Amino acid sequence: MKKLIFLLLFLPMIITKAEAQFTITNTSTITLADLRTGDWPLQLQRIVKKNDTMYMLTFRDKQYPNNHNISQVKFASLKQLRFLQQGLTYLMGADDGTEATYKEFSIKRTDDKTKIKPVPKFTLICSEDGDVTDIQKNEADALVRAINKL
Repeated sequence: MKKLIFLLLFLPMIITKAEAQFTITNTSTITLADLRTGDWPLQLQRIVKKNDTMYMLTFRDKQYPNNHNISQVKFASLKQLRFLQQGLTYLMGADDGTEATYKEFSIKRTDDKTKIKPVPKFTLICSEDGDVTDIQKNEADALVRAINKL
């Protein structure tokens, strides 16, 4: 009888301990702009975890054409994402070779001179690991529009 009373007294604590070992988090990922699909994807996504929102630009690293090395540039806030928008907007009107450098990445305008009229192209380089991708003018325009809507 003593064992039964002892068990009934401590059973709520045991159950409470078992329930507190894990929690369910509400996470959602929303694709804001799917700029390129296929073998060379380029996407802007918003990731929401509880009360924290971050943004991520996902792309395939062009340094490794034989491997599918997918890289990401993470933006901790909308303010940081707007730096990407401001850099692209500035470079659209700048000269070939102009570069906008930030802590996490840099963007360089590299015009495609194989055409009759040079077409603006932008090279994004991650500062952390050196991953690289090219962003065409129409993709840059779509990316700027997507960030403007936020």
